[in-house]
Amino acid sequence: QVQLVESGGGLVQAGGSLRLSCAASGSIFSINFAAWYRQAPGKQRELVAHITDGGNTYHVDSVKGRFTISRDNAKNTVYLQMNSLKPEDTAVYYCNAHVRIPPGRGPYSYWGQGTQVTVSS
Repeated sequence: QVQLVESGGGLVQAGGSLRLSCAASGSIFSINFAAWYRQAPGKQRELVAHITDGGNTYHVDSVKGRFTISRDNAKNTVYLQMNSLKPEDTAVYYCNAHVRIPPGRGPYSYWGQGTQVTVSS
């Protein structure tokens, strides 16, 4: 019953901004580790950023300084704020979250459905 629902993707011009959201629904205790990945056409999926349950973050060099991963534990939601977007950021973005499930299982890994981000030049 647990689902990760992504939203916020779209088409923007280079230099623009988007904020992606990944909300966990269903009966869960909490989200622990979470991450954003992306996959461009014809290329392998790559890690973009991750965040621990304590709020520590990591961003790959290609997005560092432009993207920011964050979380709202009360809403069971993970975000990816994307600024100064470039055409090479165009990809399908997937969230991944490790979720603790009652009565005392997990954490288990879940994936969002993916959301398209397209950056035009």
